[in-house]
Amino acid sequence: MTNNRHFRATALLIAMLCGTALSGCSSIALNGVPASRLPRWMLGEERASRQPINLIRLRQDPPAVYQLGPRDVLGIYIQGVLGSEELPPEVHFPVDSKLPPALGYPIPIREDGTLALPLISPVKISGMTLSQAEKEVRDTYLREGILVPGRDRILVTLMRKRTYQVVVVREDLGSGQAAQQGILIAGPSKRGNAFTVDLPAYENDVMHALAQTGGLPGLDAKNEVLILRGTFADAQSRDGIINEMVNVGPYNGADDWVRKNPNIIRIPLRAEPGRPLTQLTEDDIILNTGDIVFIETREREVFYTGGVLQGREIPLPRDYDLDVLAAISLAGGTVSAGATQGSLANNGQFGGGGMRSALPPTQIVVLRKLPNGSTIPIKINLNRALVDSSQRILVQPGDYVMLQYTPAELVANMILGSISFQYFINRIQ
Repeated sequence: MTNNRHFRATALLIAMLCGTALSGCSSIALNGVPASRLPRWMLGEERASRQPINLIRLRQDPPAVYQLGPRDVLGIYIQGVLGSEELPPEVHFPVDSKLPPALGYPIPIREDGTLALPLISPVKISGMTLSQAEKEVRDTYLREGILVPGRDRILVTLMRKRTYQVVVVREDLGSGQAAQQGILIAGPSKRGNAFTVDLPAYENDVMHALAQTGGLPGLDAKNEVLILRGTFADAQSRDGIINEMVNVGPYNGADDWVRKNPNIIRIPLRAEPGRPLTQLTEDDIILNTGDIVFIETREREVFYTGGVLQGREIPLPRDYDLDVLAAISLAGGTVSAGATQGSLANNGQFGGGGMRSALPPTQIVVLRKLPNGSTIPIKINLNRALVDSSQRILVQPGDYVMLQYTPAELVANMILGSISFQYFINRIQ
């Protein structure tokens, strides 16, 4: 009877050890490159050091006095030519405009910058102010002998400013309110928004386009603004070139080519301190008819957890850095001296066998994708990371963070688990 008990206990112990070993194999640390041996560019891109740019860089400097241009509509009264001598000039009150009332007949400035007026040749007034344009019209009629000096009554007023129609595409939802309240809007309600806005002259810039469509990008959008210019043919040829590059094989210069494309302007909203955006000019932020302003979502800026930690997809912060220790805490685990535990895949149990591990896992492997498409495992000892900041690499979008047992921890847990199990069997006997 005693031998049968020992036989059953031994068989159960062997089965437990085999199950533990098989289930624990997934937690054995992968071979990786220690974080201390990685070059600086592979450790991760810093975000916290960046500061918001001066928002004045997003708007153009308007002239002190409005300068006329094509598609402006002027109100013109010329007594005896455009208007009866017996009747006063017509008064037009602008609709949805900050302009004062205009007098006279509406005459648009043509695309060549001239005015077509009765009895005289077209008058070039593009780039002039209202007072200069009025003087030019008067001088032209006096030169032609149509009006008599001293008896000429000419009024030139601005009836409607020229506008530029642009399209603003925003992949952030409620970005204006979210940015002001510090709320991250995500989930199934997230959707894109497209706006067609008409920007008056000298307000046709990025700042006014954003102001009319919800404000600066929200927390769920990238901290940058893309401006797409050019024609359909330009976009078609650009896409064809990129497709050829991709079909040839892994190509690292496609993004660089897009970045250097003159039809694509990338405006970062945060920059490194002491490194001003010298490459950003006023012409870059001025918008013209047909331009597209694009605010891209950052929903792909996530990292993944696995190994002993529960498998999750976690979004990365936008404006501050997240190192591996903070990533573990964000995933539901707790980090303390000599131990890393918490929301583990098996609720803190070793091998899923029902017993808690005596030694917690202390090693993390970060699978990081390189620009050429390959993946490199980065090995970090969390006990060293607690005291050595160089071990706390920054988590990047697409990283796979796996908390694992070292081989020594796995063997020690197996031995300690078997001893505890044997003690339990002895107590039963």
